[in-house]
Amino acid sequence: MADVRPERRGPHPVAGRRGTGVLLAVLACALGGALVAGISIGSVNLPPGDVWGVVRAHLSGRDADPLLDQVVWQIRTPRVLLAALAGAGLSVAGTAFQALVRNPLADPYVLGVSSGASLGAVLVPALGGTAAGGLVGALGVTGAAFVAAIGSAAVVYLLAQRAGRLLDSRLVLTGVAIGYLCTAATTFVQLRLNPTELQGMMFWLMGSVAGASWSDLGVPAALICLCGGFLLVRARELNALLAGEDAATGIGVPVAALRVTLLVVGSLLTATVVSVVGGIGFVGLMVPHATRFVVGGDHRRVLPVALLAGALFTVLVDLAARTADRPDELPVGIFTTGLGVPFFLWLLRRRAAGGDDAP
Repeated sequence: MADVRPERRGPHPVAGRRGTGVLLAVLACALGGALVAGISIGSVNLPPGDVWGVVRAHLSGRDADPLLDQVVWQIRTPRVLLAALAGAGLSVAGTAFQALVRNPLADPYVLGVSSGASLGAVLVPALGGTAAGGLVGALGVTGAAFVAAIGSAAVVYLLAQRAGRLLDSRLVLTGVAIGYLCTAATTFVQLRLNPTELQGMMFWLMGSVAGASWSDLGVPAALICLCGGFLLVRARELNALLAGEDAATGIGVPVAALRVTLLVVGSLLTATVVSVVGGIGFVGLMVPHATRFVVGGDHRRVLPVALLAGALFTVLVDLAARTADRPDELPVGIFTTGLGVPFFLWLLRRRAAGGDDAP
């Protein structure tokens, strides 16, 4: 296949492999520092030396101080790692969806996946004690949210086709419609919850990594590695797709199959992340677009940079959510939305002015 690289516009991005390699190294170091800060800072601040001591004890098989071990290893470490995985997963999913619809304004929630997950989550307490409650309850909040999210994406896919083709405009509009339908259903179900159930569910719906455990990390980590690696292998085809379906078909790209693959990969990543951490919005919009602004449109560079940048961003936002109102904490989604809405409006204005730097 020919090496198709999206045209660069606007400011010069980070150039070449060397520049991208330096950027990846900087992001990796920053992410490492953010992870240490996320473990050290909380309702009780801990010296980095104590944090490293607990980690080293676990790596070497020795016993650590029980109190420090509980705080560092059992509570904070899974939390910051889950935040990193959530940011990485949403950023990779956002990159896939933006390539799918060839629009930098697309994000992982464009298909109503997040709204479907929210509906599935609130059904768990709402159906407790009913005939359907046994099945839904067996899935749990995470399982029900995942199933509902995948179901929403499947409905959107079926409705967005026309004559066997997946159309960009129909995909986005159908996703918006299904998203609104699921949101309305979620609101209706919430009205039937008792105050205690409603409070806990509202915190989840706004996005949070509170209460993370080691068991929450395996599936997201595996999917991010598999899906991210798969997309990286297909990066040249993603580059060709941005040039248009006709151009991509002309150089041998199986466009129809590739678009379905992008839809499946993006939906799986989004459903997995949202089912675990709730609706953390705008990460999949901001991070991929900012990455393209810096490194250009070549997906061989966009994907690894977006993955690390998304992980770093979400870890820092979670740290802000934990420390802004100590000893209480706020949902992560409040902060990502507070940053994402101005970014989205700026992006709209930039595109209207003809200054979009995204390919």
